[in-house]
Amino acid sequence: MGYGPMTGRAAGYCAGYSMPGFANPVGGRGFGRGWGMGRGGGWGRRNMYYATGLTGWQRAAAYAPPAYAPPYAPPTKEQELDGLKAQASGFQEALDDIRKRIAEIEAE
Repeated sequence: MGYGPMTGRAAGYCAGYSMPGFANPVGGRGFGRGWGMGRGGGWGRRNMYYATGLTGWQRAAAYAPPAYAPPYAPPTKEQELDGLKAQASGFQEALDDIRKRIAEIEAE
């Protein structure tokens, strides 16, 4: 795919096999370590502090869900009434626009 050297799992023509792909019995470049993720965690993880400015536990905490969420307070009767009136007004305006367009089309 043009990604450059050392990006595959050593299962292609260059490794001496007659065909590339999963038909070849190879385990990749990290033989015995499990996909190359040994104690170092892989090459891409080595400078994460300098890349993000956060330590490992800080990066993990940034994506953790909040420990406490305040309880939901239902709206008061006045708030609910105001919301329903606003919805009714919006629906009425939309209905008026629809009726106006119907009248325009019938007039043509």
